[in-house]
Amino acid sequence: MSYKSINTEQGHWVLAKMGKRVLRPGGKELTMKLVNGLQITKEDEIVEFAPGMGFTANLLLQKYPKNYTGVELNEEAAQLLQAKINSTHYKVLNASASETGLATSSVTKVIGEAMLTMQPDHRKSEIMREAYRILKPGGCYGIHELGLAPDNLDFEIKKEIQQGLAKSIKVNARPLTKTEWCTLLEKEGFKIKLVEENAMDLLKVKRIIADEGILRTLKIGLNVLTHPEEKKKIFKMRETFKKYENHLISYAIVAEK
Repeated sequence: MSYKSINTEQGHWVLAKMGKRVLRPGGKELTMKLVNGLQITKEDEIVEFAPGMGFTANLLLQKYPKNYTGVELNEEAAQLLQAKINSTHYKVLNASASETGLATSSVTKVIGEAMLTMQPDHRKSEIMREAYRILKPGGCYGIHELGLAPDNLDFEIKKEIQQGLAKSIKVNARPLTKTEWCTLLEKEGFKIKLVEENAMDLLKVKRIIADEGILRTLKIGLNVLTHPEEKKKIFKMRETFKKYENHLISYAIVAEK
C-alpha cells in the first residue's frame, strides 16, 4: 500500500506548502536532542520512518552513517527526498513503516517523528513491532511525538482534544501521555533509555524563528498572508493548539532492543 500524491488538506502539508521545514511538535530543539540521544556514528545503519520533507534526514546524514534508509508511505514525498539525497548508500523506500520489507535484525538505529501520533493505538504497536524486528540486539529506536499531560489526564478531556485536533489538522491524531508512550514501547520488548520533552509551540512566532530563522519566518508569514485558504486553515490549527496548550506537550524517547 502507498499513497501516490500528497494530501494537501492535512495540516503538516499545508504548513510545508507555506515554506515551513520543521514540522515536529517539539521543534528543532527536541529533534536535536533525539538525534544526539541516539548517539549516531559512522558505523550505524539507520532507518527513518516517514522522513517527509527530509529535515531530520539531513541531520542524520551529517553524521555520515554507514547506511541510511528512509521508509516513506507517500510515493511523491519518497521520490522528492530520494532526489535530494542522490546517493548509493542513502536511499528512500516507498513502503509502510509497519511492513518495511527490510531484513530482520539488519539495522542499528531506527527513528520516527510525528507519525505514530497519527495512528490508532494498535497501528502504533504494529509500527513499534516492525522497528523492533529490523533492529539488531542492542539497537535503538527513537521517537518524537505529540503528547498529553498530565499522566492522569481525564478521559473526556483527552477525547475532546483528539476530536479538536482531528478537525483542525485533518488527521485523526491520537497523542498519548508520557507513561502511555513508554508503556507501548515496553510492551513491544523495548527498554526505555531516555525521555526528553518540550512545549508544543509549533505555531508560536518564537518557536518558528528558532526553528526556521528570521528570514524564512518572514517568508512563511508573507506566504500565509497571500494565501487566504491556507491562512484560514493555519489560524484554525493555531486556535486549537492555544485552546489545549495546558495539556499538549511533545516527547522524545529513545528505547533499546
